[in-house]
Amino acid sequence: MRVTNTGYLVQLDGLRFIAVALVLVDHWLAEINTIPFGPLGVTLFFVLSGFLITRILMVSSDKSLGQEGGMGRYLKKFYIRRTLRIFPIYYLSIGVLFALNVPPVRDTMGWCLLYATNIYIAFNQHWMGVIDHFWSLAVEEQFYLFFPFVIFLIPRKWLVTFLVSIIILSVLLRLYFYTAGYEWMVNYVSMPMCLDSFGLGGIMAWMQLSKPELFEKFFKNTTWIWVGLVGWILTVYWSKTYVEIHNIANDVFDRFVSSIFCFFLIGKAVLGFGGVMKWVLEHPVSNYMGKISYGMYVYHNFVYNHYHTQGDHPTLRILNKIESWFPMLDNSLLFQLCLFFFLTVILSSLSWHIIEKPINSLKDRYAR
Repeated sequence: MRVTNTGYLVQLDGLRFIAVALVLVDHWLAEINTIPFGPLGVTLFFVLSGFLITRILMVSSDKSLGQEGGMGRYLKKFYIRRTLRIFPIYYLSIGVLFALNVPPVRDTMGWCLLYATNIYIAFNQHWMGVIDHFWSLAVEEQFYLFFPFVIFLIPRKWLVTFLVSIIILSVLLRLYFYTAGYEWMVNYVSMPMCLDSFGLGGIMAWMQLSKPELFEKFFKNTTWIWVGLVGWILTVYWSKTYVEIHNIANDVFDRFVSSIFCFFLIGKAVLGFGGVMKWVLEHPVSNYMGKISYGMYVYHNFVYNHYHTQGDHPTLRILNKIESWFPMLDNSLLFQLCLFFFLTVILSSLSWHIIEKPINSLKDRYAR
C-alpha cells in the first residue's frame, strides 16, 4: 500500500488529475462531445471524497470517543480544516465575479454564499451560467454538514448498514424524480441523489480501517476495474439507444454504475497500481496537477465555457490574437484545448502557491 509517513496516498493525486481532466474535456468540447466524461469525473471526485472524509472522520472519532468534550473537539477540528481547504478560493471567486457583475452572481448571491447553488438549480430547474459547476461544491459542503455526526454517533457495527441504506435510497430517489417527470438536473445536482457515490467511498474507508486483509484481497484484483469500466460503457451505450438525451439510463443508473467503477479504481490506487498506471498516477506532473485540481475545477469555467463565454472574453481575445499571428492554428481544436488548459494551469498554480498552500499549512495545527 503506497502511503507516505503522513498517511498521504500517493496515487490518489493522479486520480484527482484524471477526474478534473474529464470535467475539463467535457465542458470545453461540449459542442462535439457526446460521451459523459464530465459526470464520470464528478462521480470520481464524490467517491474519492466519500473515502477520504470517512477515513479522516473514523480515525478522529476513535480518538475522541469517551473523552469529555470529545465530540466538540472532533467537530471543531473537522470543520476548521475543511473551511481552510475549501472556502478561500471559492469565496474569492464569488467576490471577484460579484465585483465584475458577472451574471447571475449578484442576483443569486445568497445561494452562492450559503453553498446552495445546487438547491437553486433544482428548484428553478435551470443552470447558472459561469457558476454552473459550483453545484458539485455545494453537494460536497452539504454532505460535510451531516456526515461527521453519522460517523461519531452511529456504532461501527451499524455503519455499513447505514452506508448501504443511503446508496439504495439515492438510487430510489433518482428513480422517483425521473418517473415523476422532473427535469434531469434535479436528479443530477441534488445532494441526496449523490449519496450512492459518497456511500461507496465510505464503505471503502471502513474496509481499509476495519478489515484491512479484506480490503487488500478485494481490491488487488484489477479484473473488477475492467468489469466496472465495461458496466459504465454499457450504461452509456444503453442511454444512446433512447431518442431523448436524458433518459432512465443516464438520469437514474449512470451515477451508480460509474460509482462502482470508481470504487474499484480508487481501491486499487490505494493499494498502489503497478506498471503503466503506476507511472501515470505517480508521475510528478500528475501529482502536481492533482494538488492544484481543486483550483483547476473552480477556475476552468472562467477561463472558457462553450455555452457561456462571450466573444470579448480575455481568453478568446488571446486566442484570436495568436491565430492572427499564426494562421495555421485557426480553428485548431487541439491548440484551443492546449491554450485553455495552459491558462487554467497558470491560474490554478498561482492560486495554489499564493493562496491555497499557505492557508493549507494552517491545517497542521488541527491535525491532532
